Amino acid sequence: MSDSKLAGQFFGAAIGLLERVRDEEAENIAAAGTAIADTVAAGGRLFAFGAGHSSLPAQDVVYRAGGLALMNLLAVPGTVGVDVMPATLGSALERVDGLAGAVLDSGPTRAGDLLVIISLSGRNALPVEMAMNARALGLKVIGVTSVAYTEGTRSRHSSGGFLRDHCDIVLDSKIAVGDAELTHKGIEAPFAPASTVVTSAIMQGMMAAAAERLVERGIEPPLLRSGNVDGGHEWNGRVMTEYRDRIFYRQG
Repeated sequence: MSDSKLAGQFFGAAIGLLERVRDEEAENIAAAGTAIADTVAAGGRLFAFGAGHSSLPAQDVVYRAGGLALMNLLAVPGTVGVDVMPATLGSALERVDGLAGAVLDSGPTRAGDLLVIISLSGRNALPVEMAMNARALGLKVIGVTSVAYTEGTRSRHSSGGFLRDHCDIVLDSKIAVGDAELTHKGIEAPFAPASTVVTSAIMQGMMAAAAERLVERGIEPPLLRSGNVDGGHEWNGRVMTEYRDRIFYRQG
């Protein structure tokens, strides 16, 4: 069986996007890492939010081996993944005004915390209002989005603004409008989205930069180890005990 030409093209497209992000967003990723390290050093808490498939890179940095133990998922019920029925409900909820404010008002976030908001398009009401309300509450906001959408689409928020307009730091994933890297004769729709691959890499790069900044200050980064290696559970238990007041996924 011969190799798949289209699969190879997708890998090439994804690698090209990763190289662009590495080279063009290096300064912003470093700034995001510094902001995270500042928050950790000051006793603040870390949160990540994304709706729909943008929730996948947010979940990727929460409670995982090699990740910062202090990163918590800020979940909006019904928008976290395709497990909600019908799946289209999650997309509809992203366009509901006022939902972000209700979540922040009833959630654990407070002034001095940091929130990473992931939204590929950055055009829906939920991520825009999440950023606006979080900053009003005194949180530092990092936005991970595709700037191309601000030029190729119209905002669905009443202000006419996008996520990028309400963040302290913006990281551009470079994903083209439509999030599909390939086209092919006989296939009517463009296909092979790369946003999850690229955005997850941005998130992990940000975490690596944060760990680098923390150790430069003489602070041991509160990282988790794999539970599938010897000593991992004991290590994680120590970290979770030391930082239990800033970890919310282990409560309840």
